Amino acid sequence: MSYIKKPSARNPSLRPNALGLTVRDYEGAMSTLCAGCGHDSITAAITRAFYELDVAPHMVAKLSGIGCSSKTPTYFLSGAHGFNSAHGRMPAILTGASAANRDLIYIGVSGDGDSLSIGLGQMSHAIRRNVDALYVLENNGVYGLTKGQFSASADPGSRSKHGEPNTQQAIDPVLLALSLGATFVARSFSGDKGQLVPIVKAGLRHRGFALVDVISPCVTFNDHEGSTKSYRYTRGHQEPIVEADLVPPAAEITAEYAAGAAVDVRMHDGGIVRFTKIPEGYDPGDRDAVVAYLRAHQSTGAIPTGLLYLDPSGSEMHAANRTVATPLAQLPYESLCPGAAALDALQRAYR
Repeated sequence: MSYIKKPSARNPSLRPNALGLTVRDYEGAMSTLCAGCGHDSITAAITRAFYELDVAPHMVAKLSGIGCSSKTPTYFLSGAHGFNSAHGRMPAILTGASAANRDLIYIGVSGDGDSLSIGLGQMSHAIRRNVDALYVLENNGVYGLTKGQFSASADPGSRSKHGEPNTQQAIDPVLLALSLGATFVARSFSGDKGQLVPIVKAGLRHRGFALVDVISPCVTFNDHEGSTKSYRYTRGHQEPIVEADLVPPAAEITAEYAAGAAVDVRMHDGGIVRFTKIPEGYDPGDRDAVVAYLRAHQSTGAIPTGLLYLDPSGSEMHAANRTVATPLAQLPYESLCPGAAALDALQRAYR
């Protein structure tokens, strides 16, 4: 982790948001990642999204596991709560934190090694429970901290920096999330800030588990010819099948897009996710059709990006478990632990 503070000087031209904060107030420590790392671009997009949504930093909890990706929460929202967990265990910590204090906004940042290998079971159950959180998976196809071994998301035939081909099948986090019932699934590219920022904003506003898989090239170990996670390959094969913009219920945010069909999906808080440039027949609310579309493009090497699937009607974890409206962290001890008699009565009810 980096604890090197950024200069405190403020550019007078920076515009404050509704809270009186500028985008600099949403930044964190100086990054120690390699120059040009895609993760830093994702950090910039996350910073911009929180700023534009007028989120108070102290109402955010950011969590991570182990890996290059898990360093990045240090680089945004220095005023937020934070927890850096063990390798692959972040989803369990995220679930517990959300259960204890439903009032906070949760963002989990992980990588393909952290989430799709040792943490695969952890992430799967967070998806099943529909934990109310934005889950950003920074996907570079390698273990960057341990010198570039293939991760579980490396595509078959992709070559390492030393030329060895990957012979194993890849785990696609988007298809995995769809098969587990995720209610918000998106994919983007770290080099496409114009697409990534509104996707992050929509994920933060979504009530439930919002997975955003971001192809984020590793400039040190996976940005060479033969890699399918490099800047050149992703830019050449990226296919933006859906562009989305978040329109909050208060004041509309406009964006210039090319003419095309549009679909508006209303979210829980009254905000609207607006899809544009939709291919003929593409329905972001039809899970089976989205899976079929992704599988059809998988064999061609194309990388469909955008907000791929959205179900605003799903019950997030607190609604599904009928938890009390008051966060558990704010309840008095007597309410949380009513005593042995109350426990006995509860157990008798299940006999």
